[in-house]
Amino acid sequence: MDWDLIIVGGGPAGLTAGLYASRARLKTLLIERLISGGQMTNTTEIENYPGTPKGTTGTELAFRMEEQAKEFGLQIIHKNVDKIETEDSTKLVHCGDEVYTAKSVIISSGAEPRKLNIPGEEDYVCRGVSYCATCDGSFFSDKEIVVVGGGDNAIEEALFLTRFTREVKVIHRRNKLRATQVLQERAFRNKNIKFIWDSIVKEIKGTELVKEVILENVKKSEISSLKVDGVFIAVGYVPDTKYLEGLITLDSNGYIVTNENMETNIPGIYAAGDIRKKLLRQVVTATADGAIAAEMASHYIENLK
Repeated sequence: MDWDLIIVGGGPAGLTAGLYASRARLKTLLIERLISGGQMTNTTEIENYPGTPKGTTGTELAFRMEEQAKEFGLQIIHKNVDKIETEDSTKLVHCGDEVYTAKSVIISSGAEPRKLNIPGEEDYVCRGVSYCATCDGSFFSDKEIVVVGGGDNAIEEALFLTRFTREVKVIHRRNKLRATQVLQERAFRNKNIKFIWDSIVKEIKGTELVKEVILENVKKSEISSLKVDGVFIAVGYVPDTKYLEGLITLDSNGYIVTNENMETNIPGIYAAGDIRKKLLRQVVTATADGAIAAEMASHYIENLK
């Protein structure tokens, strides 16, 4: 057996699980496809994480979490997990041609930005279409920008993008936002943010780069066009669980079904963070999930002896 515990995904849930497991002296490996921190690293300001009265950035918090976990012996590698299998009590984690074995697994691979699935979207990714203002906002200095969405993520993106351009238009399919009240108040106070209500993006057009979006007013059934240089899509997330189909129980939206102890239907396999069916998806709830999952995995491994 290679490891006591393998954690799949290095967001706040995975890093916290790694911290707790390593402190429990479990031989623990965390496998992350990209950089540690997950979607948290795309957040420019985190103001609701306890102990940060002046706020912090997602990148900074991710760095501190990773360093803390590594201090206690957590091992981190960067690979893509293709499949997880079980053989009796052994868990097999496949990364291409390599297979890692463990007594227990915590799945915390999070969620990915939801796409609009409209004409032109895929064609113009990295050529005007983006899902991350923190990553790409600086490329659109003094450009015409729209943000699609009406939740927390969309409003955070819009507020951040006002650093680079005079006006950001938020396109939302309803006539009111879904974002938390404090974010709504900031957006409405910001003279550089304008709103296009009751509208959806039907198509993204351009030549080499994005040039315009085609809009439909869903109440009036009117079609219009808008000249833009950048389209930032922020309409939520979808769980990264395709590689788990047929292994553990998922709900109708693809989220992992667990009990309050983060246990899935497979003994020794746990889920934590945004990938789990739950009410609230925040950094603080992800870290709590990770701590519980690690504690339960520790008990499970102890009982195998």
